Amino acid sequence: MRGIDSSVYAPVKASAARRQRQPLLSVRHPLSPRAQAIAYALAFALPLFFWCLLSYAPFLWHPQVLVVDAGDTAVKGQYAFIAPGQRVDREVFDGRNAELGAAGARLASGDRVNPIFLPAPHEVATAFYTAFTTPPERTGDYWLHESLGHSCLIILMGFLYSMLLGLPVGLLCGTFPLVSRLIEPFVDFVRYMPAPVFGALAVAVLGLGDEPKITIIFIGTFFQAVLVVANTTRSVDISLIQAAQTLGANHRQLLLKVVVPAALPALYRDMRILLGWAWTYLVVAELIGEKSGISAFLYQQQRYRHFENVYAGIVMIGLIGLFTDQVLSFLGKYLFPWESGKTGLLRRVRGVLRKSSAAPSVVTPSAS
Repeated sequence: MRGIDSSVYAPVKASAARRQRQPLLSVRHPLSPRAQAIAYALAFALPLFFWCLLSYAPFLWHPQVLVVDAGDTAVKGQYAFIAPGQRVDREVFDGRNAELGAAGARLASGDRVNPIFLPAPHEVATAFYTAFTTPPERTGDYWLHESLGHSCLIILMGFLYSMLLGLPVGLLCGTFPLVSRLIEPFVDFVRYMPAPVFGALAVAVLGLGDEPKITIIFIGTFFQAVLVVANTTRSVDISLIQAAQTLGANHRQLLLKVVVPAALPALYRDMRILLGWAWTYLVVAELIGEKSGISAFLYQQQRYRHFENVYAGIVMIGLIGLFTDQVLSFLGKYLFPWESGKTGLLRRVRGVLRKSSAAPSVVTPSAS
């Protein structure tokens, strides 16, 4: 080893150093774990930072004034009287003070604020607790947790029915050209029709309950799912199909033993995307017929001008969707170990059960 020239290893070391010093914007180059964590945190921190600027920096925007003292309200003028606790535009407030000053009266005072429809982050954060603990304004209305539970049920039912029908239809379209020509043109035609336009028809046929809402979720995702699944199925390597045909596989074996296993990881990712698509139809679906779920809660809070609860409800929808997607992403690594390199979920469960059964039992000595 002493006789080997160290210059032989110089290109290898230089190449490794270049790989370690890859810029953050390298094309298709994976980020380091540290850079990934920082970027993930900034994805949420930056919007929150700008929201805080708009809320807590009066010199940036704050187009209204929260009146603290109305001054001498008896003075008449072009501008309407203002009252303590009222939010008025700064132009109105300044005009009113100009009139009071011209009359030699006591001026009004107040604090610069944003419109009521843009609450501050701390108000929305507080609403995450108070929205759950504050009873509904009207008797018979649902609590927030009841509204969220109902919305999750609507999403689950609509998406489940959509996938139970859309997955097999899409697989057949992507595998057999004849089925594709028979189904996809009509599906491609219907998918351009907005799902909410079927709301009146769904109410007329199915009534005012949850059925029309589930139907809107179904229509909004089924026709998209057929085309997405068909295109994903067509991306399966044709050499796998040709090799199976050479070995004598029939149509059923090609579909179930070759196409489905090869396309399954990509189909799983497609389902995650389509689930997010289903959430986008939720608000429209829940306002069809009898208002219900989180959409009815947001509508009621808007009427009562509790916009901090409106923002809290919107953020909760995003958190539920993000949490669901992250859980599905985590499970996908173990459901498809041949793609992720992780230990299979079933094998992992068997290993845990085997260790627990092989653990020696602790015998406690009996008192003599």
